[in-house]
Order: sequence, then structure tokens, then C-alpha cells
Amino acid sequence: MSICVPLPIPTNSHDAVPPSTLPEKEQALYDCVLEHFSAADYTLPIINQEGAALTVDEKFWLSYECLLRYLRATNWNVDAAIKRLEDTLKWRREFGIYDKITPEYVEPEKWQSVYLRLRYSRSTRPLHEPSKLSAEESFRTIQFIIWMVERTVDLMGPGVETLAAMADYAGNTRNPSFGMVRTIVDIVQTHYPERLGLVLIAHLPWLLNTFFKLLMAFMDPYTRQKLVFNPVINENGVFRTTADAEVWEAQADNTSRVFEPDQLIQEGWNGTQPFVYSHDDYWETLVTLCEERRSRMVAAWHCMGGKVGIKEWDVKVAVKDETKRD
Repeated sequence: MSICVPLPIPTNSHDAVPPSTLPEKEQALYDCVLEHFSAADYTLPIINQEGAALTVDEKFWLSYECLLRYLRATNWNVDAAIKRLEDTLKWRREFGIYDKITPEYVEPEKWQSVYLRLRYSRSTRPLHEPSKLSAEESFRTIQFIIWMVERTVDLMGPGVETLAAMADYAGNTRNPSFGMVRTIVDIVQTHYPERLGLVLIAHLPWLLNTFFKLLMAFMDPYTRQKLVFNPVINENGVFRTTADAEVWEAQADNTSRVFEPDQLIQEGWNGTQPFVYSHDDYWETLVTLCEERRSRMVAAWHCMGGKVGIKEWDVKVAVKDETKRD
């Protein structure tokens, strides 16, 4: 029987552990950032001060883990982390993350393209897989991709902070423009620090090597090290390198395997999932799944005080426990 909807969120993670206690110095730096955004009179430093106070969505976004991601991305420089956080808060408003980029607005891009997020990696990272772009690129194409990144974040389980991406170039007749890919890379590097866990690019034709060499010049070292070109795909799953695949063959060592066969579609990735894309079934299920999960997370966050600095771990564990009771 074919599968036409996203796979459910994994209930167990191999690597899911609650956040560890910070060393004293890092805790003091974190407290400085938390105090800055928790001030009762805090407003975003923008030209038009009307509506500059943080919204509920923005306070929810400013979680314990979020503040730490920006601190790590700025090498624990408090002033730099605060500025980068504020730049992202302003960008999220301008880009329309909370109001303009709705399912209804981006659905035409989904209809014209196939952009799958069906499965999870061994470490339960949610996964993007763009397999075909719409006939004509537009700014809404970029908005749609970022909307999908946001939905991927919605579906991260407890202890999961990064996403995976897979691109299969086998049989592709049209590739994205350099300008569009560079714009997306800039957005992810700037406004989604430490969110990219892995990018697998399979069946890359040699003609595109120059494209990616040029693109990598605009990537920071952290992003570049996440890219894996032409991973090993066999009956045992997906591996970064031939050496990893050989280790698995010899020892059945799951740490060397990125994706298991039951988390892979049959076409292109040699998996066991007989996935067939049906827009009406997939899109409605995806939107409902994400909206209901986010609504539950926000409700749990409110029960915990509804303020800046609440742990994503606590919110997601509460939602998972609630789902089990249901």
C-alpha cells in the first residue's frame, strides 16, 4: 500500500537528553541575554516604535535553547548575540513568518513543485527533500522553502534542534538558480544558526561541481562541514562515506548510519517506504499536523509561565506526554 502522508513524529530519540547544566561563566553570559529580553519595558530597536514590544510568538521563539544557539554562534559574545537576535526578530517580522507566509499563501508553490518532508534521520532530525522546483522561480519560492523550514522546526521532538536536508539530482531536468540558492543559504546562516544538521546531495553530476564550489565560497565553515556529496546509498540505508558503510557491514554500528531503510522512500533512496505524492492528502495532513502541534506547544508554554527563556525540552516533553494520554 502506498503512503501519501508525512510519517509521524518519532516517540523515541537515540540522542535525546535534557539540556545539561551550563558552566558558571556561560550561565552568567546566558543570564545577561535573558535579562535583556525579559525586561518589562523591552522593545525592539526599530524606527517605528509602535508595536515594538515583543509579541507572544516572539517570546515563545526566544526559548532557553534559542538564546544558547545565538550565544554559541557568536562565540559567547553577549552584545553580538543580542544584536543578532534582534536582527533576526526584525527579519522575521519583515519576512512575514507569523502573518504573511500562511499555508494558503505558499500552497501554489507546493502545487507546482514537489517538496517532501516525509521522514526523520536516525537521530530523529526532521528532513527536507526538494525533488522538483516550480517552473518559474519567484520570491514566493524562497518564502515557501522558509515556510517549510519553520514547519520542520515545529515537528522536532524533545532534544532535537537541527534538521536534515536531502537533494537527489538523478533525473533532474532543471536546477535552482545560483541567486536563489545563495539567498536561501544567507537566510539559513544568518537567521537559523545551529539549525542545519546535515545536507546530503546525491547523484550530483560533474557539471554541477563548479556550481557548488562557487556556492561554498559564500558559506561559513560550520555550514560547509554539514554538506555530504554523493553519499553511499545501499540496502542497509544511507551513509556519509564508503568507510561508514563498511563499518556498518562489519559491526552493524548504527552510529555510522544516517538513515535507516524504513525512513527512506523507494525511489532514488533505495528505501522501504512506498511513498507516492498526493497533494490533497499530503498538504492537508502536513498543515493540520503542524498547526495542532504548535498550538499544543504554545498552550504548554503558557502553562509554564509564557515568558522568554522557557526550555524547548520542557515544552516538547509536556506535549509528548499529553499526546500519550490522548
